[in-house]
Amino acid sequence: MISSPLGTRAMQRFAMWNSTTMTEVPSLSLGNEQFRDEGFWVLSIGGDHRQLRCSLKMLCWSSGFVLRPKSRAFLLRAFCREFTSLYGEPLKSDEISSGEISRSIQALTRDVDDVCQIIEGGVWGPSVEAALFNSNTKPQQDLVIAVLKRLKDVKTAVNYFRWAERTMDQVHCPEAYNSLLMVMARSQRFDGLEEVLEVMSVTGIGPFNKTCIDIVDSCVKSRKLKEAVYFIESMRKFKFRPAFSAYTILIGALASVNEPDLMLNLLHQMQELGYEVHVHLFTTVVRIFARAGRVDDALSLLGEMKSNSLYADVVLYNVCIDTFGKLGKVDMAWKFFHEMKSHGLLPDEVTYTSMIGILCRAKKLNEAVELFEQMEANRAVPCAYAYNTMIMGFGSVGKFDEAYKLLERQKGRGCIPNIIAYNCLLTCLGKKGMLEEAEKLFEDMKKDAAPNIFTYNILMDLRCRYKKVEAAFELRNTMEKAGLFPNINTVNIMIDRFAKAGSIDEASSIFEGMDHKLCAPNAVTYCSLIDGLGRHKRVDDAYRLLEKMLNSGLKPNAVIYTSLIKNFFDAGRPPDGHKIYREMLRSDCFLDLTLLNTYMDCVFKAGETEKGRALFEEIKAKGLKPDGRSYSILIHGLVKAGLARETYQLYYAMKEQGCILDARAYNSVIDGLCKSGKVNKAYQLMEEMKAKGCDPTVVTYGSVIDGLAKIDRLDEAYMLFEEAKSVGLQMNVIIYSSLIDGYAKVGKINEAYLIMEEMMKKRLTPNVFTWNCLLDGLVKAEEVNEALVLFKSMASMNCAPNAYTYSILINGLCRARKFNKAFIFLQEMQKIGLVPNTITYTTMITALARAGNINEAHGLFEKFKAKGGVLDAACYNAMIEGLSIGNRAGDAFKLFEETRGKGFSIHSKTCVVLLDSLQRAECLKQAAIVGVVLKETAKAQHASKSW
Repeated sequence: MISSPLGTRAMQRFAMWNSTTMTEVPSLSLGNEQFRDEGFWVLSIGGDHRQLRCSLKMLCWSSGFVLRPKSRAFLLRAFCREFTSLYGEPLKSDEISSGEISRSIQALTRDVDDVCQIIEGGVWGPSVEAALFNSNTKPQQDLVIAVLKRLKDVKTAVNYFRWAERTMDQVHCPEAYNSLLMVMARSQRFDGLEEVLEVMSVTGIGPFNKTCIDIVDSCVKSRKLKEAVYFIESMRKFKFRPAFSAYTILIGALASVNEPDLMLNLLHQMQELGYEVHVHLFTTVVRIFARAGRVDDALSLLGEMKSNSLYADVVLYNVCIDTFGKLGKVDMAWKFFHEMKSHGLLPDEVTYTSMIGILCRAKKLNEAVELFEQMEANRAVPCAYAYNTMIMGFGSVGKFDEAYKLLERQKGRGCIPNIIAYNCLLTCLGKKGMLEEAEKLFEDMKKDAAPNIFTYNILMDLRCRYKKVEAAFELRNTMEKAGLFPNINTVNIMIDRFAKAGSIDEASSIFEGMDHKLCAPNAVTYCSLIDGLGRHKRVDDAYRLLEKMLNSGLKPNAVIYTSLIKNFFDAGRPPDGHKIYREMLRSDCFLDLTLLNTYMDCVFKAGETEKGRALFEEIKAKGLKPDGRSYSILIHGLVKAGLARETYQLYYAMKEQGCILDARAYNSVIDGLCKSGKVNKAYQLMEEMKAKGCDPTVVTYGSVIDGLAKIDRLDEAYMLFEEAKSVGLQMNVIIYSSLIDGYAKVGKINEAYLIMEEMMKKRLTPNVFTWNCLLDGLVKAEEVNEALVLFKSMASMNCAPNAYTYSILINGLCRARKFNKAFIFLQEMQKIGLVPNTITYTTMITALARAGNINEAHGLFEKFKAKGGVLDAACYNAMIEGLSIGNRAGDAFKLFEETRGKGFSIHSKTCVVLLDSLQRAECLKQAAIVGVVLKETAKAQHASKSW
């Protein structure tokens, strides 16, 4: 069929040409009144003559006709202006020949070449326009269209388009405008799109459906989805109607990148334009909403579909069952399963298999078996996919006997298990670490199915994980004989598993031994080895491997940079970690949230609190949305830096932003609240956590128990402790230590011992913190002898004391006036390499001074200062009082002046004792100074109490 807007005369000429140039002509007829009313004539071509089609294609190369044989449609340009030559007078019918047409086409091609040569010969401007004007080639519609189809640069195309319109002094035809739009599509530049569409709208010309479809399809293929959406939106802005297929292509593409909101917007546009939106389109959109976890939106869309009198088919029900099931919404999946049956739709293999898989993943194996049996009862031929799913279900919970029975049952029904069934079983055995059983199955399966690359890789993974180096290389040789090696996936598994299992030398040797011509390393290979080297503290080797990767032309991804940053920080080299981050910013590496979260975590752990804060703000500045982990890292870092009071404010920021709070996020907030003394709010948050279906973990309970114990709410702490045990959580040393510390602090030593005893019955070994809590409680209860006995028990259980342990004992001994024993412990701790800290010296000096052993206290005081030690205000006050009581007023006053110079506060009692000593020694001038300080101290204390 040929359609033309040229009128009757043109069609008559075409018929005359046809009768003179063709020897065998199939039936030709003028027809279709519908097109006549629009100024088109239609020729129907009967038969399928290759000679006729070829001649017509050559004849109609310059368009205006649409040639539609039964096999395909050809869009053709202006048909030589009613069968004329391009530039001459109308040809008579007896003058037209295929040679003439061929020469006309060649002339047009030469003209297009000349125009393009002028245009591309320089930057568009007056000189280019003058060259075009002075050339022998004058712009005509067919020439403009042909040139536009050749041009690639939008700016040049628009300039030529406008120049041609001015020169011809007439409006371009619809195809010229559509050709200009196609230039934009080819170059993916839509800067002037709205301007072109606006002109088309004013002149009454619209984009062809084919143009619309081609532009959207071009954008989709080049992954320019934003540009495709912009094109559709621009068409709608100027009241054009985008093609149905353009919408469906774009919705399908948006589904692949998980953009449910844009998909829904386009779906609603189609409905507004009166397009009939079918069930399959709804199915696509529902699937993406459900996959994104937006259950309410997906259900709302299903309701909208029903309100439009569209009823779900089996495919849509299968999608709903599968996607909701994968989200863990088992009840919802069951609802759809029963609903489809109630609507008279029979579940198919996909329905049953999806539902069985969902139940297996939810550990509802009995229900899965029941459904499997129900399916089997209605089938003459076993469904291999359902058997594989059920075998995987049994294997995932360790019921391998049941899985083997199912294999035998499948064989008994005349269906030999396929390789997928065996691979499923091998995968489950691998996850359970059952290497020997996997090796046996690998040998047995060869009777039914030949191992494929996945089978070998599963077994290779197991052998490498368990450091079976020789067996792994033997398997590699077997694969090589089977023609399955070298294979980059297998190499990557070997390198990754050896690295993770600690066999980093073997992993490195495999990498070095790779033949790059047969099997070149890819990004995964480098990533596995760089990470392995870094985790084994070989960060310099890891960095050299990164350089090697760059030299090979491969581009490191965010995972590699994340690994390097983390490993440099873990190796105690934060400056190098920062350097890697800066290098990554200079590269074209895509920044993802995982990388920034990891970097922020490293920075906080390195004690760089302000830089950590800045990184959190940088996440937002880069257009990324902080997630629950981002906030957890920030809160944990601030709590560690002593800024726990900001926790609640950040918690509200998380909620306002719509972050999904997981257990880790809740734990960070709860811990921060407890450490800032807001235990009640922490307790409320734990209850909220339970209400939202997020089960508190042992960390959650530990934080709240510790918070309650620290403010002496021990009954509540113990009740929470029992609750945690009742829900099946295994208590750890930290929680037991928190309770022991709480009871010991308030003098409930017996209760503390009982908790310690329970802890040891659970085969948990007390750590140094646990022992210190109990020792401190005994010292405060003045049970020094008991504390010494406990110290021996600590040594017998191979728990090495730390400096704080000795400080506690020295303090207790000094308080009991057992100074010689205290000195022995001080010397002992120095012998085992522990350096007495400020607390130890302060404890000893204060105790000696208050006990009147001034010479020993002063000697220790001077010795510690000479070592560069920094004593606190309590120690200075105790020394001043001791020297004053020991009638050493001069030394006391010197220390008094030193204390003031350091900015320490001087207690009123210290001032009174010193003042009395100075007056007795008739040091009246010094006494006057102390008196003034005493008055100032008294005023400050009074003002503080009034406030």
